[in-house]
Order: sequence, then structure tokens, then C-alpha cells
Amino acid sequence: MTYCVAIRSEAGLVLASDSRTSAGVDDVSVYSKMHVLPGNERRCLVLLSAGNLATTQAVTSRIQRDLKDPEAEQSLDQLEHMDDVAEYIGSISTRVQRGGEGSTQADFRPEASFILAGQLGDDEPDCYLIYPEGNFIRVSRDKPFLQIGETKYGKPILDRIVEPDISLEMAARCALVSLDSSMRSNLSVGPPRRTGLLSA
Repeated sequence: MTYCVAIRSEAGLVLASDSRTSAGVDDVSVYSKMHVLPGNERRCLVLLSAGNLATTQAVTSRIQRDLKDPEAEQSLDQLEHMDDVAEYIGSISTRVQRGGEGSTQADFRPEASFILAGQLGDDEPDCYLIYPEGNFIRVSRDKPFLQIGETKYGKPILDRIVEPDISLEMAARCALVSLDSSMRSNLSVGPPRRTGLLSA
């Protein structure tokens, strides 16, 4: 299980993710769920992931391959708007899930969810939740945070405190308390390996 959270305030973005991929008495594995996508001084994009690890790795690998392939139908550096990037990542994810690379067992679930966060050009920093089906929603003023994975334990602190005008420092504290609540209540959520701040 995983827990990732992204908070958008008027001051910028705060991102946090755990690092646990499996947990048991004698089996604990870690893998970062925060992926910094290739960019430059005009674009900064981060992808948080939850769900099937093979799907996540295939999606991030495909993004990298498309960037290096001049013949690629579409690539990250060709996209000028965050919603276009969210649509691009959603389409890769659904293709990977339907690709037949996984198990044929009836209970095999290759789904993965993503939070895309960042800034393109002079646009305001933004966040999108990309569902396993490939569709997506954008963070709003009414709910200025997004979560994926084991969300229930970390949600109360966010509901009570996070508002659009929250400072980056307070947003970072809320994200860490939210993550800590999830870790204490669920063994399958581990400590973060990365946290991120992006000021507007």
C-alpha cells in the first residue's frame, strides 16, 4: 500500500509520498513513489504514484523513451498545458494496463493512480489526480489537496486545516502529519524518501 498527498496553496505546492512497496514481518521493501520528470527552467513536473509497481515503472519508462525518440507520436516536451500532460500520462497508463504484459490470474490488478503536480511556463502551479481508467480531475479551491493510496487515515488533518491561502510551511507540516497518521495506522505505509516544495 502507498500514501501520497499533494497540497496546492496560493504560495505553491507541497508534495509528500511514502516509500513502502510491501510489508510483512520478514519482508519490507522500499521504492520511491515520487518521480521528478525531465524538465528545464520553464517546466517542473513531478509524478506521485500508487498501485501496481510494474505499471508505474512502465509508465515512467515510456515517458522517458518518448522524450528520447524523435519519431514519438507525442512526448512530454511537446505539451504546453498541464491538462494535456495529465491526458498524455493517463493514456500511457491505460495502454500499459491493457498491454497483456501482466498475469492472466483473475485477481491480478495492474491499476495505478497518479498525482501530477508542477508548473509549465508562466502558468500557476497545479495538481491533477489521474485515475487508473486514464481520466483525471484538477485540484480545486474547495478541496486544495489530492491523495492517492491509503487515504483515510491522513485525510482528517487536511480537511481541518488546509485552505487555499495556507502558507507553504504550514502545508508542509500538514502533509507530514497526514503521512505520519497513515504510517501509524497502517503497517503497509512507510516513511517518505522524498518531500517536495514548489513556490509560485
